[in-house]
Amino acid sequence: MPPLPWIYLKLLLTMALWGGTFIAGRLVAQEMGAFAAAFCRFAVATLALVALTYAVEGALSRPPKYLWWPILGLGLTGIFAYNVFFFSGLQTVEAGRAALIIALNPVAIALGAALFLKDSITPRKGLGIGLSLLGAGVVISGGNPLALVRGEVGRGELLILGCVVSWMIYTLLGKRVMQSLSPFAATTYACGAGALMLLGPALADGLLTVIPTASLTAWASILYLGVLGSAVGFSWYYDGLRQLGPARAGVFINLVPVFAILLAAVMLNEIPSPSLLLGGLLVILGVILTNR
Repeated sequence: MPPLPWIYLKLLLTMALWGGTFIAGRLVAQEMGAFAAAFCRFAVATLALVALTYAVEGALSRPPKYLWWPILGLGLTGIFAYNVFFFSGLQTVEAGRAALIIALNPVAIALGAALFLKDSITPRKGLGIGLSLLGAGVVISGGNPLALVRGEVGRGELLILGCVVSWMIYTLLGKRVMQSLSPFAATTYACGAGALMLLGPALADGLLTVIPTASLTAWASILYLGVLGSAVGFSWYYDGLRQLGPARAGVFINLVPVFAILLAAVMLNEIPSPSLLLGGLLVILGVILTNR
């Protein structure tokens, strides 16, 4: 077991890697259609996760038959739907703004657990949910929440919100699957199932044309998303969960949009507006209250 300080460093680096996925996704989305980009990402991620699972666990355990439908559900929601929304939204939405919208994931999971799993919502959790939703409204509307009332929300922002809904369903389904499979095995099978679902639409999306014509930047971004953003990030995060527990490791998730905004400013010249920073602060404060 590595010294404890290394666990904190690995978690910090994981959040930086995940923040960077928004920059890589934004770059890929300018050259590839959503289906082609998502398939390439998870074809790479599946191969990397298979290798990583064998390296960490010695084998890739075979799921029992009753889990095949739930695994297909994981592939459909967390891989297929999430990434089609992700790449489609990033065609028009700036990386930092997208990261702050997706920071709503823990709040959406809390609401989904209350609705479908009968989890209780304490007053503090309710306050956190309210703050996060208010902050998301500021982020999505560009500082004018009244625009939401008038229905003036961009298509890209709605697509990124689709990521939040997809991840909420994926997480709730994953609780059942991970009672019988390790997180590595469950994620590997979900990625493989999602990649297979994406293959047909990706071919229709011009995959065979994109493969030889995509730039080096696009392919480097795909490798980043598949290997570093998916396989390595997943491995380091679960190492943190194992050694620190979900409460202490989960706090680091709040750094993902921070890294995304910083990296977007440096690499994509996306300077955050005051309304984006205010809305992001409300979202992160709300997430902290919701998950305490």
